[in-house]
Amino acid sequence: MSQIIGNTPLAGRVAAITGASSGIGAATAERLAALGAKVAIAARRKENLDALAERITAAGGTALALPLDVTDRDAVTAAAGQVQQRLGRVDLVVNNAGVQLISPIEDLKVDDWQRQIDLNITGVMNVLGAFLPQLVDAAAAGGPADLITTSSIAATRILEKFSVYSGTKAYLSHFTRLARVELGRKMVRVSAIEPGMVDTELPDHVTDPDASKLMADLLRDIECLSPADVAETIAFIASVPRHVNLSEITILPTAQAV
Repeated sequence: MSQIIGNTPLAGRVAAITGASSGIGAATAERLAALGAKVAIAARRKENLDALAERITAAGGTALALPLDVTDRDAVTAAAGQVQQRLGRVDLVVNNAGVQLISPIEDLKVDDWQRQIDLNITGVMNVLGAFLPQLVDAAAAGGPADLITTSSIAATRILEKFSVYSGTKAYLSHFTRLARVELGRKMVRVSAIEPGMVDTELPDHVTDPDASKLMADLLRDIECLSPADVAETIAFIASVPRHVNLSEITILPTAQAV
C-alpha cells in the first residue's frame, strides 16, 4: 500500500466496509484510507482484519478492525454504534460481504442455498439497517452520504447453475434501484457495483466441477479484474460531487464475453 500523501478527496469521511478480510473488501478499505477516509473494516476472519489494519496504519491511515458475522443482526447493530463512538459518524458504507456457492438446482444443496440467502441478502440488510440512521444524519448535516453495495454481473446475466447466487444478486441490484428512490430525496446516494470476473478467493468456494472449470478458464484465458480495479470504481463513486449519484455500474474485464 502506498503512503498517504497529497490527493485525499475523502478526508474527513468515515467508511464502514464489510467482507473486508480479503478481495474487493480489503482492496477497497486500503484505497479509501489512501484517499483520506477513516475505515472500519468488518469480516469474520480476525487475523486478516488485523493484518489489513496494520497495513493501513503503517501507510498513515486510520483503521478499526471489527470481527463480525453480518448475519447476526444484534452484533451488526452493536458494531455500528462502536464505529460511531470510535471513528465518528459513518457517511460511507460499502456493503460487500457475500458468498458464491454454485450448483444445479436439482442437486438440492439446500444448505448452500440458505447460506447464500443469509449472507448475500439478510447480511446486507442487517448492515443497511444498522448504518442507515448515520447515513441519513450525515446527509442532513450537508455532507456526502453513500450506500454502495457489491452485486454482480450475475444479477442480470443468465448463467447456468448460478440460479440461487444470481437470484441473491438480482435482489441487491433491484433493491438498490428502489432504495435510491426513497433515500435520494434525503440526499443519501445509493449505488450498486456489478463486477464480472474478479481474481479473488470467491471462486474457491465453488464445488460444482463445470462452474469451477468456467471460472478457471476465464482466469487462465483473459486478463480478469483485480480487486483493486473494483476498489478504484467504488472510490470514484464516493468522490464525485454530492449531487451526483452513480447508481449502477457494471465493470467487466474487456475480454469477458459471458
